[in-house]
Amino acid sequence: MLWTPEAEQDRDDIWNHIAVDNPLAAARMDLLFSDAAAKLAEYPMLGHVGGILGTRELNPHESYRLVYEIEINENAVWVLALVHTARQWPPVAE
Repeated sequence: MLWTPEAEQDRDDIWNHIAVDNPLAAARMDLLFSDAAAKLAEYPMLGHVGGILGTRELNPHESYRLVYEIEINENAVWVLALVHTARQWPPVAE
């Protein structure tokens, strides 16, 4: 399981946002993200077809969407983004 720098930043931003009010909840949420990523490493087809061509999505929590892609040639799963479900996804091109 590989995380892009953007996905790592999303994860850090989520942690920081939640930890302001409840550090324990931030740790629990981050554990959900880790567990979901670990499942995808074993079962990459677990998520559903994503909103962007070539991606898949898994909801580790009702409020968050983990966007990933499978690199068949490299036998790898890349986490591309963690997005709050209230946000527009995929993002609208400007």
